[in-house]
Amino acid sequence: MYNETFLRRAIAISAEAITTPGTEPFGAVIVKEGKIVGEGINRSVMNHDPTSHGETEAIRDACRNLGTVDLRGCALYSSCEPCALCVAAMNIAGITTLYYAADMAQAGGAIADLPEAARFPVDVERLTHECGHAVEARLMPAEQHLDGEAVQILQDWADYARAKVG
Repeated sequence: MYNETFLRRAIAISAEAITTPGTEPFGAVIVKEGKIVGEGINRSVMNHDPTSHGETEAIRDACRNLGTVDLRGCALYSSCEPCALCVAAMNIAGITTLYYAADMAQAGGAIADLPEAARFPVDVERLTHECGHAVEARLMPAEQHLDGEAVQILQDWADYARAKVG
């Protein structure tokens, strides 16, 4: 069942990217039995790891904290609609439900004009075509909430990144 507090936490984590070098504004939390058991922010640049997305970092954190790779019964709350890579990781881990704020189109619009020096380009449409389906075609139940707040953080981060390279 959706809980706004958890989605707000994912959005707050994403906002840390505005001032934390090597991170990008994609945050996630894993919830089990009404408690946060894992958190993550995109650290791809910091970790030199293209799979270090907010969702995968939250999954890794939850698995470490729970001492298992079985996250069945857990929900994932994300500041942005997860990409196909993250959806695959969620399915492998057994995540039951997804709640997200900004969708792919909103996130893409917020950061579309960033120069490559500010963000390694990811072709989300190609990734979805090659590896998965759009959120509305996936088997896992997904609900979108608080997208305006998440998009604002994406735009703030993009402004900050533009200023650093420009």
